[in-house]
Amino acid sequence: MTSSKVQVARQFIEAIPHSRDLGMQLTDLEDGIATILLPYDKKLIGDPDTGVIHGGAVSAVMDTCCGAAVMSHPSNPGGTATIDLRIDYMRAATPGQTIKTVATCYHVTRNVAFVRAVAMDADEENPVATATGTFTVEGRR
Repeated sequence: MTSSKVQVARQFIEAIPHSRDLGMQLTDLEDGIATILLPYDKKLIGDPDTGVIHGGAVSAVMDTCCGAAVMSHPSNPGGTATIDLRIDYMRAATPGQTIKTVATCYHVTRNVAFVRAVAMDADEENPVATATGTFTVEGRR
């Protein structure tokens, strides 16, 4: 993947106030595969009694990671937007642990990209959540 496309994707993620405020960190981006970390932060807690990160924060990082995967796919010359995203929450994230999300854009048509993602903490054998989604493909002829 070209370094300019990686830079554009990083700038895109950093320009989204929500992503920046949540502390998302793009760590890998190459040919339709993206990895974004969501470090544990007390401001993201959804249940004060358990310290578990709110499901909305998990949803946001999964959506952003899927979009980055689409943007990095060799068949997508432009930007993207979410059409549909289904997230299945498998378990609560472990308090204090970073959530790592990996998304793969596995098929691109003229107008739609298809993506799968998994969010996990240190227990990578038991995902926190999985996602499947469709995203727009802009500018493809």
